[in-house]
Amino acid sequence: MNSKKFMAISIIILALALLIGIAWWSYHLIDDNEPATEQKVITTNMKISSPAFAHNGVIPAKYTCEGEDINPPLEFSDVPNNARSLSLIVDDPDAPAGTWVHWLVWNIDPSLGRISEGQRNSDSLEGTTSFGRTGYGGPCPPSGTHRYFFKLYALDTILNLPTSASNQDLEKAMQGHIISQAELMGTYKKSK
Repeated sequence: MNSKKFMAISIIILALALLIGIAWWSYHLIDDNEPATEQKVITTNMKISSPAFAHNGVIPAKYTCEGEDINPPLEFSDVPNNARSLSLIVDDPDAPAGTWVHWLVWNIDPSLGRISEGQRNSDSLEGTTSFGRTGYGGPCPPSGTHRYFFKLYALDTILNLPTSASNQDLEKAMQGHIISQAELMGTYKKSK
């Protein structure tokens, strides 16, 4: 190889190395100037259960459209000490028209540890369900056996939402504030 070719190759290699170095430095300089965002660690130790039915068990008719249509009793345990509020979403992903929301509740006091049968806690708020109203609407599948998920979220904040809030509004407001979550699933099939 003659010295001119060697010199040309050396200049090309040096120029590439310089460009790579500048690109790396620019990326890290921009990255370092970005505001730091705190990453939340979501734990799964929290539990939700019901004395009325077991996880994966059948929801008693009392809590459905064929019964009294009242919410079942729910119990919460291992709620994180730093939780400022709890939120609850009850939905049916097996509904023919897509996920059907049966109950939305937020700002539940984490120290209470439960929601009694047929009532929500007095300080909490309820959102608008797929029934077009606030409050609990029990399982009422048009056909077959459906699954009903009771999803509990521990939050590091109190939510400021109107009762007209939908499931999407609640999920959006919870983003970045969930510190723990738990799930209870029950099934139901209409008798008639």
